[in-house]
Amino acid sequence: MIIISGKLHVVDRDSYLEGCRKVVEQARSAPGCLDFALSADLLDPARINVYERWESDAALETFRGAGTEEGQAAQILDAEVARYRVCGVEAP
Repeated sequence: MIIISGKLHVVDRDSYLEGCRKVVEQARSAPGCLDFALSADLLDPARINVYERWESDAALETFRGAGTEEGQAAQILDAEVARYRVCGVEAP
């Protein structure tokens, strides 16, 4: 399992998130996507929290394709996002 997690700082958070609505819908219906969420941070008005969970690298790469569209990429001031490989999952 692959987890993508981190944060983005953007020019206009509400506009950016609204522009991502279709991407979230597409990701959640993509083969191999276990979860996909972009959310507004409760404390920082420019921050978006990123969380994705995928079955495999192949599923993630198939979905990613060419990456972020130019309009969205231009709104990102800073990004700190990492990929994590999960080798086991335990119930709480």
